Amino acid sequence: MIVLPVLLCECLCAMFSALAKLLMWIGGWTPVGDIPPLKKAIIIAAPHTSNWDGFWLIIYRISFDIKLRIMAKHTLFWWPLSSILRALGAVPLDRSKPADTVQQLVDMFATEDHFFLALAPEGTRRWKPYWKTGFYQIAAAANVPIVLAYIDYKQRKMGIGIQLDTADGLDANLEKIREFYAPFRPCCPQRMGPIEFPPEQNLEDR
Repeated sequence: MIVLPVLLCECLCAMFSALAKLLMWIGGWTPVGDIPPLKKAIIIAAPHTSNWDGFWLIIYRISFDIKLRIMAKHTLFWWPLSSILRALGAVPLDRSKPADTVQQLVDMFATEDHFFLALAPEGTRRWKPYWKTGFYQIAAAANVPIVLAYIDYKQRKMGIGIQLDTADGLDANLEKIREFYAPFRPCCPQRMGPIEFPPEQNLEDR
């Protein structure tokens, strides 16, 4: 019977959600905000200066059963880890082919009815002078909004914030992003770079 597997799945999801909420409580974290009523969006998470950022944001995702797709290095997709990563919504990323990755994700937005893609625009935990531009290129090409998510180690809060439209222009959106993330303290402040795109990057509607 189909009913039993469905019930089992629902029970497991409820159990994992409860466990994740318990871990957030033990860690002293307060969740803030809700996923906006959208069918598709790119959710960027910042600041990203530690492996703990990813861990806590995954806990947040599980605790509220948010259906997110995340990018992971393609070299991590070996059995049995690949099965776990795919269950968590991971999509393999080959960093040596960024242009192919952008088009792959744009195509996924076109074919999926519901698709939330989570990205870390800093691209690394180390200090860098610029953000990666892939999230903005994908949002513009797929015509989907950008939702800002954050983690703040000062107030021990994490969650969902404002929503951006690429039609408003890159410079205006970058200013909104800077203002939004300015109050939040990263895990390792010395690793946090400025919120800028490379000056040579040719993005439309700047």
